Amino acid sequence: MNIKIIALGKIKEKFLKEGIDEFMKRLTPYANVEIVELSPVEIRDENLVERALDEEGEKILSHIKAQSYVITLEIEGKQLSSPDLANKIEEVTNDGISEIVFVIGSSCGISKNVSARANFKLSMSKMTFLHQFARLILVEQIYRAFKIIKGETYHK
Repeated sequence: MNIKIIALGKIKEKFLKEGIDEFMKRLTPYANVEIVELSPVEIRDENLVERALDEEGEKILSHIKAQSYVITLEIEGKQLSSPDLANKIEEVTNDGISEIVFVIGSSCGISKNVSARANFKLSMSKMTFLHQFARLILVEQIYRAFKIIKGETYHK
């Protein structure tokens, strides 16, 4: 299984980088995981948010293959438990899809075009997180999902 995480912005905080790196290392026996960091579009005028999201969306979509299964992280998406996320990943794999792409937007969200491309829209919580935190939580949950799929123990 190939997993690609497309995220806008760089991780600046050392503790977040270390956490992400740790889970990326733990994921190596289960999947090929790649993080693609894209630069967010600077928004100087709040009236231009849609245009900025569209520009970001074009960048994001250029990194997604036609046959990839796309999961966007969206506030209005569906919330899943960890076992449900594991089931979703297993279901996609069993359907013969070889790449899952997770998309984490910028602080303003994601473009309508990227949302429309999504095969599944996932909400991490009703709470709002910094998108840098979302990346750490996502890689941990992907790791947890593979542990669940393989029937291996992982702390609760």
